[in-house]
Amino acid sequence: MDDDYYKILNVSKTVNDEDLKKAYRNLAMKWHPDKNPNNMYEAEAKFIQISEAFEVISKTLLLAFSLSSQILNSEFQFQVLGDPQKRLLYDQHGEEDLKETPPSDDSKTENGFSGRTAEDIDILEEFCSRCGFDFDTKRGGRNDNSNVDNRFKGSTMLKKPPPVENTLPCSLEELYNGSTKKMQISRTFVDKNGQLTLVMETLTIDIKPGWKNGTKITFPDKGNQQKAKELPADLVYVIHEKPHQVYKRDGNDLFVNYRLTLAEALKGTTINITTLDQRELAIEVKDIITPEYELVVSKEGMPIPNDSDSRGDLKVRFEIKFPKKLTSQQKTALRHALGG
Repeated sequence: MDDDYYKILNVSKTVNDEDLKKAYRNLAMKWHPDKNPNNMYEAEAKFIQISEAFEVISKTLLLAFSLSSQILNSEFQFQVLGDPQKRLLYDQHGEEDLKETPPSDDSKTENGFSGRTAEDIDILEEFCSRCGFDFDTKRGGRNDNSNVDNRFKGSTMLKKPPPVENTLPCSLEELYNGSTKKMQISRTFVDKNGQLTLVMETLTIDIKPGWKNGTKITFPDKGNQQKAKELPADLVYVIHEKPHQVYKRDGNDLFVNYRLTLAEALKGTTINITTLDQRELAIEVKDIITPEYELVVSKEGMPIPNDSDSRGDLKVRFEIKFPKKLTSQQKTALRHALGG
């Protein structure tokens, strides 16, 4: 499937028939070309896309075939019971003999129907046409060469090309705090006269706090349109997290390396860290810090999207600076202090 039909109609895969029809009606009304005179071409393309999505999901073609048969059967019954001569023939000989009897001149009308208004015929034609059936009003029914398998013959369904992806570099600060980026784009589209036209636009991207590397932001129909018989492509920006000089990210957690002396590692110290939103953290460490020691500061990591009350953790790893040499007095003091 080239398109996500559920996404086009803004419904879930568990949608029921009633909600599906409601979603289709709302979108069809919104994008009907008559309601968008200033943007008729795009509206027409959207309208066709919406109709195709509804047709696929609801299996309209099968339903339409059944309903059209019922309509034609009802029309036949109306002609029979509404004509005294036909009714008498039907009562005496049944349906088969009636069908073999040529219609009388009085029973013929311009559309091949008796007792039906032009509006009735228009509705029936419109119904069958939208459902893929070639309805012949001159003969009073569906053409002999019309069938479900040929429902797309001569169809004007527009295909949608694959989305166009662009990289969106973001600093860790932007992903931590959130930010707004303005993107200048140029794209081509086919205007109502069939001419390929270049247009310049500015797109706004609101980067949410906590977004991760690889997050995609989609702008429907903002890619290029190269042909009149295809829809514009979607334009997709993919978040690329730039390396940070101090912090490293792992999921929702942040990691930072902190350098301290051997004396600070042994006797305890207070470490000072500047966060990504420029706050100053002063954290007292009373434990003896070994090379494997890791300090976890709860809820000082990355924000978690869609959960404003939660954050990841900040994890501090230590790099202990050992002295290159000691005096005799220092070595003696260490032996005395460490019992060595």
